Amino acid sequence: MEATTHTAPAMQPQGTTTGERGVTRYTVNGEEVALSEKIVTDYLTRGSNVPRADIVQFIAICKYNRLNPFLSEAYLVKYGDKPAQMIVSKEALMKRAESCPSFDGLQAGLILKRGNNIVEEEGALALPGDQLLGGWARVYRKDRKYPSTARAPFNEYNTGKSLWAGKPATMIRKVAIVQALREAFPTQLGAMYTAEERGVPEDAAYEDVTQRLEREKATEANRTPLSMGNAPADGRGAAPTPSETPAAPDPGF
Repeated sequence: MEATTHTAPAMQPQGTTTGERGVTRYTVNGEEVALSEKIVTDYLTRGSNVPRADIVQFIAICKYNRLNPFLSEAYLVKYGDKPAQMIVSKEALMKRAESCPSFDGLQAGLILKRGNNIVEEEGALALPGDQLLGGWARVYRKDRKYPSTARAPFNEYNTGKSLWAGKPATMIRKVAIVQALREAFPTQLGAMYTAEERGVPEDAAYEDVTQRLEREKATEANRTPLSMGNAPADGRGAAPTPSETPAAPDPGF
């Protein structure tokens, strides 16, 4: 996995425990998160054949940085023979920055070619006739005299597909924000990158894990298991009589 350098946050994580064998438990904002190699493989990975070492590292990074993968804050991707990559959401980076006492806000916008001039506009609005060149962001800290500034070139990140085709201004502004956040808070956010920065294929869009678990739970609850009680008696597909009809399975909610 590409992310190999991880610096410690300002405070040592507290409340981390290991329950049953192979399951790592820790708390995020008062909620318990339980991760195992199977959970990561089944629910938090895009692609296949992720090395065990990368899964173990993913769990360790999530625990140490207090990331909740079940809220789409982090996941793994791996395609073909490329190395596995850990992806972190912009929202997770924002939460960690905002939790730092020294965080003092941010500004972000677009770099545009307007006529013969190059201008920096705040927000994500480009006027008709503007050419989008990139995004910019400034992150302020109370303990620093100057802000951390990032400028992300549009042609370096634009894929021309999906969200990049439909919302190019929003996407490049997002890239600039996360770059400036890392510059401002390297201890808390170092080595954590978003999908846009990693160049993750857009068909690997992350599925909300909670919705997936609920869907699988409902499917399992509605599945009637085949047993001696509901199998056809004569082998000719005859339906059981009302007295033989098995009771509906307990959905387990």
